[in-house]
Amino acid sequence: MAASPPDTIAQRVAACIACHGREGATTGAGYFPRLSGKPAGYLYNQLRSFRDGRRFNSDMVWMVRHLSDDYLREMAEYFAGLDLPYPPVPQTTDASDATLKRGRQLALEGDATRGIPACVQCHGATLTGVQPALPPLVGLPRLYVSSQLGAWLTQDRHALAPDCMAEIGRKMTTADINAVASWIALQPMPADNKPAASLPAPLPLRCGGMEAK
Repeated sequence: MAASPPDTIAQRVAACIACHGREGATTGAGYFPRLSGKPAGYLYNQLRSFRDGRRFNSDMVWMVRHLSDDYLREMAEYFAGLDLPYPPVPQTTDASDATLKRGRQLALEGDATRGIPACVQCHGATLTGVQPALPPLVGLPRLYVSSQLGAWLTQDRHALAPDCMAEIGRKMTTADINAVASWIALQPMPADNKPAASLPAPLPLRCGGMEAK
């Protein structure tokens, strides 16, 4: 008889590989987000949101609907502890110069006239995320970034209250979403791609995602 598979967390989360890529290091061309190296608090909150009905994806809901908080935290900590290379950054885009300029403005400066904070105010100066629960934006496919921002715009995605991204997303237009997603997708990974330990200033909005309970 064949030997039984090892009872390790790596073996038990192997099902995640089917969509997210080997050990969570997805390719830059895909829709599914990278898992490896993200803050454990963020991953844990997202797994809970799929299980508890704040996020909606039939495959994810089916996989986590019966899992306990402790198991979800163990999964999150496993992927957070992986240190795998990022895929190459796309070198071309069909976005116009004006679109990219607008995307850069939203990412680095925000739009004070419409109450939209800069991405760097929450996701870190290099957009590599912030501990314990703010995700990186660099290294994600444009399609994924735009679809998730769009889900907040249409109120199809929710987070732990207070849902700061829902508040921000409702203030963005589809043109804004395309612009910032296009610009982020072209940004090279910094030499230090680990999430920052903290932000230099308080968050511009109260954000339940930082309450990694």
